[in-house]
Parts: sequence; structure tokens; C-alpha cells
Amino acid sequence: MNSTKSKNTTNPCISICKTDPITGFCYGCARTNEEKKVWKEKSTTEKWKKENLNILIERMSGWQLETFKESYKHKTDFGVSIYQRDSNKKPQN
Repeated sequence: MNSTKSKNTTNPCISICKTDPITGFCYGCARTNEEKKVWKEKSTTEKWKKENLNILIERMSGWQLETFKESYKHKTDFGVSIYQRDSNKKPQN
């Protein structure tokens, strides 16, 4: 069996999950709901994922792009996003 897991493209979700009602793009990763579905399919190729990741980066600019780059690098390096989805947590004083 060929182990290529380390070469897999990391899912671009950075746990800032809110869709813009006008563009349909996620504020965190810039994906559409359809693109999110395709990323989850086992049949989706690495080629498609890499191409889509480039498209997502082209969609972003300013603070969104900087936030994405920082968190995506952290996720690829450490396996977890800088940000967490649990919006029910109360800030610690």
C-alpha cells in the first residue's frame, strides 16, 4: 500500500464558517457550498483540490486573504486551525 497521506491537500476550512448572502462565498475560506461538498467527496482528485485552492486564494484580498494564509499555514503545519468553531464559548476574563 502506498502511503501518500502527507501529500494530500489540506481542506481549506479555517473554522470561520459564515456565508456571505450576496456572493455565496464563505468569509473564512471563500468556498461556495457546492465547493464544500466536492471537497468532502472521496472521489475528488488532488488535482481538483489544488486548482480549487488557487481559485479560492484568487477570490480573497485584504484582511480575508491575510487571515486565511496565516490560519491555513498553521493548519497545514500543526493539523488544526488557529480559530475554533465553538461560538458558545464565553470569553475568559
